Order: sequence, then structure tokens, then C-alpha cells
Amino acid sequence: MNIDLKNINIGSLIKQKVLETGIETERICRFFKCTIKRIDQMFLQKQTDIAALLKWCKLLEYDFFRVYFQHLLLYSPPARHNYGTVIKEKESQLPKFRKSIYTKEVIDFIFESIENKKIEEQIISE
Repeated sequence: MNIDLKNINIGSLIKQKVLETGIETERICRFFKCTIKRIDQMFLQKQTDIAALLKWCKLLEYDFFRVYFQHLLLYSPPARHNYGTVIKEKESQLPKFRKSIYTKEVIDFIFESIENKKIEEQIISE
């Protein structure tokens, strides 16, 4: 299944994972303390709240947050740089994460290299 990272429909992704794992509906209902009808509604939702998504991640042993992380890597605008001026970043109490571990260009390069049948050592050295 190809995931549309630009237009994420988390309910359908959760439903797909439930079908793949074969987890029983009764177990899901007990875990969420809700009815089958409510679970079916969750499958239809394009978005869900963080607490519910975290529960789905635990129950299905799959990190749905990575889908959103990939969206951020591919579709968020590049960070603003003020070249020539030094701006001291304010200290934050929140953890600091690197945004672009792999840029879109790096990902495109890897896919292009694979399509051109380059071997792993060539890709890594380039």
C-alpha cells in the first residue's frame, strides 16, 4: 500500500494495520473502553487526537507518528536562515529535534540511484 504522505488519512491507515495484524475487534474495544461503532467511526476519521493515536501505536505496535514525521520532512518549508547576521536562539524547555535528517533531495537521489541500478557501495560513497 502506498501512503499519500501529502494527504494523510490516519483512520484508513489504522484500519489497514488492524486488518494486517488480524487483531480482534473485541480486544480493540476493551483496550479503548468503547463500542464497535466508535471503533468504526475512528476508521473513518481523517484525523485523530494524539492520545488516541498513541493508544493505536501501542496496541498495533506500529509508530503512526512516523507518517506525520515523513510528511514534515518532505513538505514543510526549509528553515529560514538569516545569512550575515548572528541571531542567538532562545533557549527552550522543549527537547530539540533535527528537522531534516534526510532532505527531499537526498531521498530523490537514493531512489534515482536505485532505479539506475547502482550498487549500495556506490550510493553510500556518493
